[in-house]
Amino acid sequence: MRTPRLLPAAVALVLVGTAAGVTVWRPWEGSADASSGPGGITISRSQCGQGWTDPKAGRQTIVVHNTGSAAAEVDLVEIGSGKVYGEVEGLGPNTSAPMDVQLGAGKYAIRCLIEDTDPITGPTVTLTGDAMAGAAAVPVTKNDMLPLVKQYEASVASGVAALAAKTGKLRADVGAGELAAARADWLGAHLAYNSLGAAYGAFGDFADRIDGPDAGFHPLEKGLWHGAPAAVLKPVADRLAAAVHGLQADLPNEQVDPDDLGLRAHEIMENALQFELTGENDQGSGTSLNTALANLNGTATVLAILDPVLEPRYPALSQVQKWEARVRTLLTAHQNTPVTQLNRTTRQQLNGAVGQLLEVLAPIATLCEVRRS
Repeated sequence: MRTPRLLPAAVALVLVGTAAGVTVWRPWEGSADASSGPGGITISRSQCGQGWTDPKAGRQTIVVHNTGSAAAEVDLVEIGSGKVYGEVEGLGPNTSAPMDVQLGAGKYAIRCLIEDTDPITGPTVTLTGDAMAGAAAVPVTKNDMLPLVKQYEASVASGVAALAAKTGKLRADVGAGELAAARADWLGAHLAYNSLGAAYGAFGDFADRIDGPDAGFHPLEKGLWHGAPAAVLKPVADRLAAAVHGLQADLPNEQVDPDDLGLRAHEIMENALQFELTGENDQGSGTSLNTALANLNGTATVLAILDPVLEPRYPALSQVQKWEARVRTLLTAHQNTPVTQLNRTTRQQLNGAVGQLLEVLAPIATLCEVRRS
């Protein structure tokens, strides 16, 4: 389970979808002015939300311009409900960005979230017309997420304890020269680690020591399935077990970021698609699809814990469940089959199903993001 490759800060990204409902722009920092022109809305400590001169219902593009000296996040919110219909992240000083929104009749305002400043809500603007509003993100607060994080951390602690027991048995069998038993132990321990899911961002250096490309499970897998003698494998197994026990001892000092739960729900399966369904991680055991299934189990655990937040906010949650079940069926049917031995049809089915699952998982990070208000 590799640490995900995150988008660099300077990449512009827009998420527009009726399932998630909220438009998110992450503009290039320091980009040229996107033309704040007529209708441009000012973002600053002294003039937050000023300049909304053409309020109307319906689909529209609103340009926001940061005239201040600090980076800002901008939310377009409905007054009363607090629903977020549009969002701009990372808006640098003297930078503009468009916000594409679908608004119905009602009262709205711009909320400016400026570095080192309490949130500022601009003047209320009343929109009239017959257009229907698009879906929106109901804000998630720290109070919503903290109990879920605690629940997840308890689940991870239990999982790491089980992992420690499995790696201990693996170490003992390697030390005794029982390599056939060690191969079975390796698989059980590796799957236990890969089912931990969203926690790996909190594992620090232990993640690389346990499951990095050149340490822990992977070199041990290569040796076990390519005839390395026990004397060569023993120090590798010793280091793996030591890293797992080190993680277990350090775990009370580590914390899962609340925003990581929603983010990792997508990234776990993104990593599975990149590293497991391609066979890139396979060092000889032929169990990449087993690992992908463990990744899916980790995703399912995250989704179950996030359910109280997602159920009232995400209309497409049933689609997540549908595609999670489809991927599970395919992976279960082909456990212990090396990716290279799958026929073309099966590989297309797997890749297509995981792709669809990733598509419906993508909005969850935005929906579960803790927002200041």
